[in-house]
Parts: sequence; C-alpha cells; structure tokens
Amino acid sequence: MKIEPLSIDFSDEQKRYLEGFTTGLQISRVGKGLGGGVAAKGNVEPSGPDASHIKAQDRTTAAGKKLVDQEKWKREEHPFDAYPRLREQAANDARPSPADNFRWRYYGIFYVGPTQDSYMSRLRIPNGIMKHWQLAGLADLSDELCGPFSHVTTRANLQVREIPPNNAVRLIEGIQDLGLCSRGSGADNIRNVTGTPTAGIDPQELLDTRPYAREWHYHILNDRSLYGLPRKFNVAFDGAGKIAVLEDTNDIAFAAVEVKDGFGVAPGVWFKLGIGGITGHKDFAADTGIIVKPEEATKVSDAIVRVFIDLGDRTNRLKARLKYVIDGMGMEKFLILVEEKLGVPFTRIAVEALLPRPAFDRTAHIGVHKQKQEGLNWVGVVLPLGKMTSDQMRGLAKIAADLGDGDIRLTVWQNLLIPGVKDANVALAIAAIEAIGLAVKTTEIRAGLIACTGRAGCKFGNADTKKTATNIAEWCDTRVELDTPINIHLTGCHHSCAQHYISDIGMIGARVQVEDSDDAVDGFHIFTGGGFGPQADVGQELYQNVKSEDAPAVVEKLLKAYLANRASADETFLTFSRRHDAATLRKLADEVSA
Repeated sequence: MKIEPLSIDFSDEQKRYLEGFTTGLQISRVGKGLGGGVAAKGNVEPSGPDASHIKAQDRTTAAGKKLVDQEKWKREEHPFDAYPRLREQAANDARPSPADNFRWRYYGIFYVGPTQDSYMSRLRIPNGIMKHWQLAGLADLSDELCGPFSHVTTRANLQVREIPPNNAVRLIEGIQDLGLCSRGSGADNIRNVTGTPTAGIDPQELLDTRPYAREWHYHILNDRSLYGLPRKFNVAFDGAGKIAVLEDTNDIAFAAVEVKDGFGVAPGVWFKLGIGGITGHKDFAADTGIIVKPEEATKVSDAIVRVFIDLGDRTNRLKARLKYVIDGMGMEKFLILVEEKLGVPFTRIAVEALLPRPAFDRTAHIGVHKQKQEGLNWVGVVLPLGKMTSDQMRGLAKIAADLGDGDIRLTVWQNLLIPGVKDANVALAIAAIEAIGLAVKTTEIRAGLIACTGRAGCKFGNADTKKTATNIAEWCDTRVELDTPINIHLTGCHHSCAQHYISDIGMIGARVQVEDSDDAVDGFHIFTGGGFGPQADVGQELYQNVKSEDAPAVVEKLLKAYLANRASADETFLTFSRRHDAATLRKLADEVSA
C-alpha cells in the first residue's frame, strides 16, 4: 500500500512556534556540541560562559582538523553539568568511564586505576596558606574517607589518596565544609595559584603576594568561562622573599621588582611579567619586558588566558600549552592580542630601570628563620618527600595554633612552615615537632630531595619515584657528607611534575629493558646542571636507562666527583656540573669509584 504524504497547512501562529522550536533545538545542540558544525549550519551564535570554547572548537573543525577526545568530552557534556551522575556513581560505588574520569577532575578527583582502584584528590590552596583547623579537619576526613595521610605537592598544595569511589562525593563536600575546595585542580583548568610562602613575614620581600594570589584564585573559581582551557595552566606570584616560588616555570610568572625613578613610570614595586614557562618541555617563562601594577595582575592574567582559549591547540595534547601558541606566532604578536583584550597598552621598561632582586636562600624552607616582625620566627618542617600522616597533620595543626599564629604555609619544596613562633617558644615548637616524628633539621641531600607520586600511584609513572628517592637518601647520607645545598628531583614521566630539568641532579622515570629478556624494570634518565631564577637553565642528560636499584650508587659517584674536583669549597654543585660536559662528568664519576 502506498502511503501518501500528509499535507497540512499551518497557521501563522503555528509556523512561528515551529520556527522557535527548531531554533531552540539548534541552540541546544550547539551548547552540547552535538553534530560538530551545527553552529555554522544553523547560523546560531554560541552564547553563555562556554561560548568562547565552543567557537574555538568550531574554528578547529571548520579548518578540517579533528578535536582530541578530551575536547569532545567537554563539549558533549560540560563537567559542571554532570554532578548528579558523579553522585550516582558514588552511591553505587561505580568506577568512571574514561570520559567521566576526565570530567571528575574538574571537581579535583582523579581515578588512578589501574595503578590503584581509587581516586586521588588535589586541593586548591591559594599562596599555599591554610588555617590550622583546616589541616586538622582534613586529617579527620582522611581518616574517615581515604588513606590516613596527605602529600604536599610541588605547587604548594595538598593531595589525599586511596579514596574509594563511594567516598568521592563525601570527600569533595567535606573539603568544602572546611572552607577549602578542590574545584578546577585538574584537567584543562587553571591550577593552584602559588605565591611566596613567607608573604607578609619575610624581611627581604618587596611585596606581600597573598592578596594578589587570593584575588586571582577567586576570580577563577567564580567564572565558568575560565574552565575547559585547551590544556592546564599555571600562574605564580613571587614577592622576592627568601624562598623561591619557581615562578619562571609557570605559564604566567609575576615577579616583584623595584623600579628606579627617572624612567618614565612611577617608581616603586611592580610585577615583572613572564609568560610561557613549561620546564617539562624545556622552556622557562620568557621575560616580556613588561611591568604590571600589582593591582592589575588579575586583569592581565585574565586577558592572557582568554587569548589562550581562542588560540590554543585543541587537536594535540602534547602541543596544547601556552608556550606553543607563543612559539607559533611570536611573542610580539601574542602580546598585541593580549593588549586588545585588555583595552589598554602594556607598560614596557628597560632592564636598567630595575634594581637587582634580593637573592633566594636555598635553605630557608627548613629550620628556624627570623620574621620581619620583631621577636617572631617561621619554622620550616621537614616532611619526608612531602608526606604527613593524619596524626602528624593534627599535631602540626595544634603546634601552629598553640605556638604559632595559626597558619600553615605550604611550599613548592614539598614541606611546610609554621609562622609566628615567638623567640621564647622556638625550642618548645621544635620539641613538639620532633615528638610527632618530624624534624626541622636534615641533611643537605634530604632538604632538597623532591619526588612526584610516581608509578606507585600514577598511571603515567615509569618508575617508583618516592621509593627510589628514599633509597638515594638512605644510601648517600651514610657515604657522602655535603656542606652545600643540593636539589635532587625525581619525576615519573614526561609531565615532569617534580621538574627534573631544573634540578642540580634531575631524574626522569624510564622503563629499562633487562638483558636477554622481554621484561622491563623501573629506571631513570639522569640530568645535571639544571637551575632556576637567576641561574635558570635546563640540565644536560648524563646517563640513560639507569635501573632504579643502581640509582643511589650513581648519585653517590656524582656527589663524590663534585667534592673531589670542585674548584673551591665555595663552588656549588651547579657551577661544577656546568663547567664540564657530560662525557667529562661521567669520567670524573667513574674515577672516584675506581
């Protein structure tokens, strides 16, 4: 039987309804990212906080390029629209799909299977400063909902681990109950905002970074359009205090500088602007020749991020960072686009207009140090590779409340400070710290020993970094007596969370083949001569495919070669290692072990 098409004449009112209905469907499809080029075909302009991201994706596909999966996942369903499903998964103790594992990182939780059948959660702590009761509360949450410990990260942050899926939402909400949050601490978002850990108490600082880090922190949290960038993004504020913030390893680096009179701008303290740092890709933030009024830092950061949203690569995760936008178009063209977003020109200044910045003290994050406030001190606590048990967290919180000013200050060196300790209470504070199994003094090797999570808790890790770092310390402490600061950084993969390239001795995880076998074991490639700040440079590769079990002896040889061949007792390991090429350093190391 032939079915004849039905002919219907609609009234004008019905036609207007249908036109509105179909337009609404098109807008819905654009918002959810269905159909790829719907925005162009339907001639509907994306709107709302996600519009700039949708437009950037559309330009990519219109150019015949293919979005990476993460961009598709963000477009199909924005993570902040999916919280009910996260709650449902937690109620059912369900593991996330790859797409949801990416989405849940917007809430600060990372499913780390197959390494561990659990989540990890990373917080947001602007300038690394929290209250004693927040640390104690986090310890209680850890005991109840996850592993009874936490780690201080290389972004002056805290992360907790071993979170069963059914506890994920309770943890997120429990963190918020403490006045903290984990929102946006993972995936394609602006990560924890770092600043000088001694801000406001440092005798040599040019600027207290706390209000600027805090303002940027809340600016991010309260603007959904700043989520879902082409890739992660880091911002740091260095007030020229004694403890380095490593601001030049960030996408945006604000470094406090003092401008002299007579150079056409108001003399005083400004921020020097650096952009494009990503040392895992062997680049530091480039000095732009621009200075920024501190109160304008948030506006400048916002403009830079929005140009990145427009131009960042959404087809290749390895080339999606800000550095590659700048590399592709040149610094000056990039800065012109940022000025257009700002609506005002940048302030540029000659290098000779700036006074020298105060020098870092590479030991100021450990031990007792005088504050600018008369009679007060900060006490730097040694944490073994950043780890604290929940009992130690509560103990430190009580010490900070009873003997300090109530603050806990985290550093990028994977430890923390207790500030505001009166002269009369320093000995008591040290005794209390030691009573909970921690210390304020350690060897030079342990003071500068940094390690990321590594293969034990990260699917990207090629080696167990924390175990190897511990073995290095235990082996070398009994065989080498150093009298100068040294940094040894172990990172598990190319993401370089422990920033191996900028360390005196840097190590990146590798899978090392076993002879006459198809098996591979934990190992490292080893670098020397990396530095930061005024001595910023990427280290040179010295050894490849060193098995983890052999790494302590290799580090011992390098340290002994340094002590035996340094030009003077004042020569640092950094200077020594840069005086020699890789072949010579290997030869000197072999000679001390012969």
